Amino acid sequence: MSLFSAINVASTALEAQTVRLNTISSNLANANAVGSDPDALYRAQYPVFETVYQDAMGMGDDVSAGVRVSDVVLSELPARREYSPSHPLADEEGFIYRSSVNSVEEIANMIEASRAYQSNVDAMNTTKQLILRTLTLGR
Repeated sequence: MSLFSAINVASTALEAQTVRLNTISSNLANANAVGSDPDALYRAQYPVFETVYQDAMGMGDDVSAGVRVSDVVLSELPARREYSPSHPLADEEGFIYRSSVNSVEEIANMIEASRAYQSNVDAMNTTKQLILRTLTLGR
């Protein structure tokens, strides 16, 4: 694997973590969603990552790898049911439904995703430094 392939792997990881951070942001933005119908309420989204192997430029033995988002799945957790008969969105029985998004879990996921993003930025910078040092070897 060449140094340029290492940059490619890190860049695909950056793209995947960006999607992850965007879905986490959507989940947090809708964490306090309230409605009268549990089926119409916001459900958390989670990206599914997939490993990718490809022949670099279609020639030789140089194989490039990476990661991509193959799908974004919705949470299967049911909406939380809460008795609040005075709420304007309460159903006939006096219940409202709240999104099942767990804010603490989402914040932990956000910290993990941002650290993974930073690790891949560091990997790209290290690879860039290695390429620059390789270019100066002949001097």
